[in-house]
Amino acid sequence: MTTLTDVVTPLEQEGTKAVVRAWLKQPGEAVAVDDPLVELETDKVTQEVPAPSAGILEEILLQSGADAGPGAVLGRIRADEADKRPQTAASDSGVSHETATAVPEVMRYSPAVRHAALEYGIDPATVTGTGKNGRVTRIDIEAAFAARSGTSRTNATPFSPASPPAEDRSARDRATEGSSRSVPHSTMRLAIAENMLNSVTAAPHVTAVFEADFSAIMRHRKKHRAQFAAEGINLSYTAYIVAAAAAAMRAVPEINSRWHADRLEIFDDVNIGIGTALEDKGLVVPVIRQVQHLSLSGIAARLQDLTTRARAGMLKPEDMRGGTFTISNHGVSGSLFASPIIINRPQTTILGVGKLEKRVVVREVDGVDTIQIRPMAYVSLTIDHRAVDGHQTNQWLTRFMETLERWPD
Repeated sequence: MTTLTDVVTPLEQEGTKAVVRAWLKQPGEAVAVDDPLVELETDKVTQEVPAPSAGILEEILLQSGADAGPGAVLGRIRADEADKRPQTAASDSGVSHETATAVPEVMRYSPAVRHAALEYGIDPATVTGTGKNGRVTRIDIEAAFAARSGTSRTNATPFSPASPPAEDRSARDRATEGSSRSVPHSTMRLAIAENMLNSVTAAPHVTAVFEADFSAIMRHRKKHRAQFAAEGINLSYTAYIVAAAAAAMRAVPEINSRWHADRLEIFDDVNIGIGTALEDKGLVVPVIRQVQHLSLSGIAARLQDLTTRARAGMLKPEDMRGGTFTISNHGVSGSLFASPIIINRPQTTILGVGKLEKRVVVREVDGVDTIQIRPMAYVSLTIDHRAVDGHQTNQWLTRFMETLERWPD
């Protein structure tokens, strides 16, 4: 009797919806338990679905690009005759064992990797894999392509003979219109666009701006950075910002909330999401949970772990779940100020932190105004004005600023 095992979308996934990105096996191929089988992508994260049993991939029910809701059946694995099926298939097709072993090395990669390799002109053998057991994934190919500064599809050298892509031939035919290239929107980019539009449409955004003096935390960081490093922890400015945000929640807990049509849900746990850019692929928001119970070293350690795994494409869905407040440290990419920073709904607020730079400020010393040079940054709190008002916003920012500026040595 033939036994078929369903391959299903995880019941819990982080993101508004999942889309089948690529199948890593094709019907007729043997699979082992926990072998990476198919990649799913949401607006938050790309994840692999492992094979639930050993056998032969019997059929694919949801092809690349198809929506995959929680519990949806993606394909089926055939458990019986696992040893006979590949040999029979090879015999029927007239392909001998010797011929099969002579397949070019590139064909040993997944279809998604082979397609990306041809598209970007990248030899997958030169790419370090981040998948299971060092397997090269499509994300690895895309990262390798992005690392080629100044390289475009039209001047990349393919690793194997291939006809120029149709889009390149078309571009040459339209040379009089100037050079350009089309980059299809990824599932993540489309989902981000939809979420951003929904946020600004549903929630009236209002932004308040303060200017923070980072002198105190710079002194503390200089004094303790080596000690943290000895413990393998990178003491970043963001760790202080997270800690100060948690302290401000004690003064104005309404900021740590979710809007409902009939009530405002105020959370006891401060679960802070950190916006993390993934080069040109968009951004993800891994969450540090229960920040109110963490020390500075605990915050720094969790922050380091999450951001490192985010940029390596190794976040798990649970790393992105349960945020009650978000921080966008947009200053790390050079901007002084951004407004409005779009709220990560259903949250009701988001903190923005601009570039840290030295500025001339006036400070009173012994009753006399003095001109000083201080490390300053603009900090902004964007609110859903349905949930909180300007007074609460300014009260929260005041406590946030006080925490940063009075940080003890």
